[in-house]
Amino acid sequence: MAALACRCARHVRGPRQAGSPAWFRPVAIAAHLASDPALAPLVKARPGLRVPGAWDGFELAIRAVLGQQITVVAAARLAGKEAPKHADTEQTVDELRLRLRAVVSYLDGFTAKDFEGAATRVITQPRWEGKVMTGADYFIEHAQPNFFFHIAHAYAILRHNGVSVGKRDYLGALSQRLP
Repeated sequence: MAALACRCARHVRGPRQAGSPAWFRPVAIAAHLASDPALAPLVKARPGLRVPGAWDGFELAIRAVLGQQITVVAAARLAGKEAPKHADTEQTVDELRLRLRAVVSYLDGFTAKDFEGAATRVITQPRWEGKVMTGADYFIEHAQPNFFFHIAHAYAILRHNGVSVGKRDYLGALSQRLP
């Protein structure tokens, strides 16, 4: 992911375009997005369209990667297992798809037995400076909010760019039934 972030950052650090703030360089942004075969037709169809606060089409992919990292780490911690490490070197959409497939495969390997005792398991991480949480508190106060933060932003980016996703897509299947 660091490689993707560096790739994005080069559009912020270069020379300013006349009359534009340093963080908004539409010509460089459009040229970069148009260089991607998947994005080129979209850039051509809607010139000048820009996701507020974003300067690279990979922002959505980065949010997907962050969402999967949060999910994998949370599942591993709650199950008392070591989370797999990823090199974060993906450069293409196909590479990101492969990574997400690997994550789904990893998560599919968990069973209910893996999570026995998860609610009371002691969870910590280095940035918490020695502090701990129960598994239940970690899931409710840390893992879920982080996951939904990134998923909500991914949906906003998709919707802003004309992808027809809505609340029903976000909520998924509901357990509704007749009384």
